[in-house]
Amino acid sequence: MSRVLIIEDEMAIAELEKDYLELSDFEVDIENSGDTGLQKALNENYDIIVLDLMLPGVDGFEVCKRIREEKQIPILMVSAKKDDIDKIRGLGLGADDYMTKPFSPSELVARVKAHLSRYERLMASNQRVNDIIEIRGIKIDKTARRVYINGEEKQFTTKEFDLLTFLAENPNHVYSKDELFREIWDMDSIGDIATVTVHIKKIREKIEIDTANPQYIETIWGVGYRFKV
Repeated sequence: MSRVLIIEDEMAIAELEKDYLELSDFEVDIENSGDTGLQKALNENYDIIVLDLMLPGVDGFEVCKRIREEKQIPILMVSAKKDDIDKIRGLGLGADDYMTKPFSPSELVARVKAHLSRYERLMASNQRVNDIIEIRGIKIDKTARRVYINGEEKQFTTKEFDLLTFLAENPNHVYSKDELFREIWDMDSIGDIATVTVHIKKIREKIEIDTANPQYIETIWGVGYRFKV
């Protein structure tokens, strides 16, 4: 049974999320502050964390950052904040997804399942012989989930790695943001197009010499993105 940690200070919301997740056969724990939630996340074994942004004590941004320093499990950030800057910051710190309140508990369950499914497939891939993609100075080790740019290893979050690998495996094909969201996040965009944009920006910062003139991931205005070979 997969374990979910909900870090949420509004008990009514946390209990509702817990009820829906338990109906889908998840084991769920709740913590109501950033301090206790962070300690529980670091000291116990969870499969995914549902993390509120506004928390007493340590806020969700810092909790996300600290968890990501030690663990690669999926982090689903939720918040009543609708500003793109908060979403950009959360994703930049390593969150795999960002949901804006209010949202339906059914959508939360769907996203939790999607992230867990992808994470389990990725972990299973570690048992196979290394599968490597090499394109113009970029080396992507799919099995070890490591990326090297001109021989120097760069650190990628789970979704950044998935998105880069997908584009590199399908060179010269133009994908819309909706298509990329469905492929990498296993669900429809539901208005979260900024998620793709932020991840593309973070990837470019790691692989491009000049992000204003990208040599690998091109923006096709009005359409989407293409990995150029």
